[in-house]
Amino acid sequence: MVDDIPLKKAVDTVWSLYRAKHRDIDAADSRRCLMERHLQGRCEARVNEVDELTGFGLAYLDRLPDEC
Repeated sequence: MVDDIPLKKAVDTVWSLYRAKHRDIDAADSRRCLMERHLQGRCEARVNEVDELTGFGLAYLDRLPDEC
């Protein structure tokens, strides 16, 4: 079972940082869902440290195309 607390903290942190850097991104942008699913997979693979998940989330979003 995945511990939701580190995942939720990481998703919220990543999304806040990403939106601060990309002010034109809407809060409901589909990239948040994509990133959350990506991090969910990391959690299932036993990566559950908030800092580590945050790094994976930021790296993932940086690799996505500008238009999703």
